[in-house]
Amino acid sequence: MLSIGQLARRTGLSVSAIRFYEKEGLISTERNAGGQRRFARADIRRLSFILIAQQFGFTLSRIRELLSDLPDGRTPTPQDWKTMARQFRAELDLRIAALEKMRDSLDGCIGCGCLSLPACALYNSGDSAASKGTGPRYLLGDAPSRAKPFPG
Repeated sequence: MLSIGQLARRTGLSVSAIRFYEKEGLISTERNAGGQRRFARADIRRLSFILIAQQFGFTLSRIRELLSDLPDGRTPTPQDWKTMARQFRAELDLRIAALEKMRDSLDGCIGCGCLSLPACALYNSGDSAASKGTGPRYLLGDAPSRAKPFPG
């Protein structure tokens, strides 16, 4: 078992951040006879996963859902992590595809439908993309169509 200070040194997180993740239910702790927090060594991996997932834009709520597939009360096995990682990987693949599409479109247009470029590969006459919703519709995966022009 590790003290909160040891866990902080190992993960690079502040003690207050570790307390926050504990309060949010992302990691759990035991208390020793003196009332001090004690963490399993497996929490190093959990906290590392939390940090990476946050950097990729996952919410704490979604991270909590992903981590809920891991067992409480015992150190997760490699198979436990593999099972959880399959779901995470699928979501990452979708984000990667969206990022690649955005990257490949940035040199010309970001799909906003502004019609300000004289030669836009995503040209949508009469702002027909607006009928699909707000934002960069084609970058979000909508296909250009012969939708009725936006009346405004």
